[in-house]
Amino acid sequence: MTEASKKAVENHKKGYNCAQAVACAFCDRTGRDEKEVFEIMEAFGFGMGTMGTCGAVSAMAAVVGMKESDGDLDSPGTKKKSYRAMKELTGRFREKNGSVICREIKGVDTGKVLRSCDGCVEDAAEILDEYLKEGR
Repeated sequence: MTEASKKAVENHKKGYNCAQAVACAFCDRTGRDEKEVFEIMEAFGFGMGTMGTCGAVSAMAAVVGMKESDGDLDSPGTKKKSYRAMKELTGRFREKNGSVICREIKGVDTGKVLRSCDGCVEDAAEILDEYLKEGR
């Protein structure tokens, strides 16, 4: 486990939802306030409250945006880079877990759980940590 994935799992065990657990584990590296990130990510847990896209995957997208965006409101130039990053990171997550959809990961319709929430949090944080260390 990486330090980021340990922090993410600790966050989850403290009661953070999957999205909050992952995104807040990277506040030191994104320069963001943890309370603010916690608040922003709240509705992304439980697959955005609908068991849709896994909250840990949503958190990867949020962190990629925080790291990659040029913040240029008049002429944004970094969207394609962020989209490429998420295509790659989502692919890595899907490869490890069989899906990026909370309902499928939890086996709601099949009875076959693909991964625990702690496992998804750990995987998302590790994938994100690797991406950030690669310095893209």
